Amino acid sequence: MTQIKQGLELKQTQRLSPLQMQTIRLIELPVQELEQRIKSEFEDNPVLDDDAPTRESDDNEPKDVSIDEIDENDPTPSYRLHVNNYGKDERPQYNTFSVKESFTQSLMRQLGFRDLDKHQREVAAFIIGSLDEDGYLRRDLDSLVDDLAFRAGIETTYEEVESLLKVIQEFEPAGVGARDLRECLLLQLRSEKQTEDVRLAERILEDYFQEFSNRHFQKIISRAGISEDQLKAAMGRIVKLNPSPGGQIDDSYNDQAQQIIPDFVLDYNGGQFELSMPRFNIPEIRVNRKYADILENAQYTQDRAQKEAATFVKQKLDSAKWFVEALKQRHNTLEKTMRAILDFQHDYFVDGDESNLRPMVLKDIAERTGFDISTISRVVNSKYIETHFGIFPLKYFFSEGLENQEGEEVSTRELKKALKECIDAEDKRKPLTDDQLVDEMTRRGYKVARRTIAKYRDMLNIPKARLRKEL
Repeated sequence: MTQIKQGLELKQTQRLSPLQMQTIRLIELPVQELEQRIKSEFEDNPVLDDDAPTRESDDNEPKDVSIDEIDENDPTPSYRLHVNNYGKDERPQYNTFSVKESFTQSLMRQLGFRDLDKHQREVAAFIIGSLDEDGYLRRDLDSLVDDLAFRAGIETTYEEVESLLKVIQEFEPAGVGARDLRECLLLQLRSEKQTEDVRLAERILEDYFQEFSNRHFQKIISRAGISEDQLKAAMGRIVKLNPSPGGQIDDSYNDQAQQIIPDFVLDYNGGQFELSMPRFNIPEIRVNRKYADILENAQYTQDRAQKEAATFVKQKLDSAKWFVEALKQRHNTLEKTMRAILDFQHDYFVDGDESNLRPMVLKDIAERTGFDISTISRVVNSKYIETHFGIFPLKYFFSEGLENQEGEEVSTRELKKALKECIDAEDKRKPLTDDQLVDEMTRRGYKVARRTIAKYRDMLNIPKARLRKEL
């Protein structure tokens, strides 16, 4: 017989309060989204007034009331006394920093200047929407014809798509709309002034692209019947071309966020840091006077409808109080986190010298602030600081670390910088292999494994030694 056991099991779980949950959601928002969130809160709460207070009504009383002036248990509420907490300039303007228009927006704007009919414009717009983030069209034209028919209900032909693709390939940046690297480079060369060097560069890409890709320079010289100096001049034109034309335009911001608005501003005066959050201003919650009257009069009536109305108003006021408290907690959390980062990276913030940027991870700041790592992550995400040497996302200041030969910890950013300096200084006729780079980094005092060299080289978009070879 199977014996069934019954019992109680106690588990301790941590549940977030509504205030904590609201604070977490607000912490995640960058300042421009926070401003929109505050605006929505006022629009959605009918008892609140977001406008600057109107000084007087017909009976010489304020038309709206500060939420702090309402005492539900006081028969003579303080709002009947005039209070104005607003300064002369309650909504000052702050610096915003423009972000380049998105890649798609740029191409669509250029499309608008072309003399095309509605059908052609729709086909061209579909092609633009099919480009990848590097600006390439990675799909064959037959597939685009099918997609236009099935997904957009637009009938077209291979020839029309090809013709409109050529129109797009005339747009800026040069090389956009290419179907492979060779076509991308050729499009850029064809947009340049046709000098002898440019024409030779085009010939090399058209007739000897395989040899060019494999750095078989002697084969190109022999087969093209040119001198080494001519090849050097042509290669000099090619290496200046951009293999990822789409990357010239930042597409990381959507239509709703076309500006960077720093959450923090850091000044350095007289050897002292001055950190501020000038864009952020906790709003004063003011209650429309008629709702304040409802709340007051409910103390003297037994009317059910008036009591229900007062309950509704109180719920809305409580909601507003919680919202403002969450805003205060967000402000305190962001400020405390930023000050911890500033303290940790003190030497770097003096002049922005990357060599002074210490290895720092989320855990380091969590330990200094007492916040969870997840909270630090939310603070850091999508936030920016304006300094006297530039504007940076907070993520920029975080990096892992490795030890040098003295046992001191150095940031991966410092290691990458040193690696790039090694490669920049190498003899391009005999580029350093990854093993040789290990030796070079060791001479500079860094203990780095070969696989680490390869990893950082890839992160820096630096090719292998064979592909870095030049004449």
